[in-house]
Amino acid sequence: MSDDEIGYADAVAELGEILAALDDEQLDVDVLGDKVARAAELITVCRTRIATARLRVDEIVADLAPPEPD
Repeated sequence: MSDDEIGYADAVAELGEILAALDDEQLDVDVLGDKVARAAELITVCRTRIATARLRVDEIVADLAPPEPD
């Protein structure tokens, strides 16, 4: 699944898994960089999804506002 296809909930869940792995003292140092890089990608996905949702909500609310009198 590409980052364009992953949903917010899935990205957050994967971030949780990465955080749990980072807490593990047995984590291979060679894997650490990959985990941190993936976490950064997922954070970007989450921020994009939030920004998109915010814009959509703003548009919907703006459409609900009564028209201003002339």
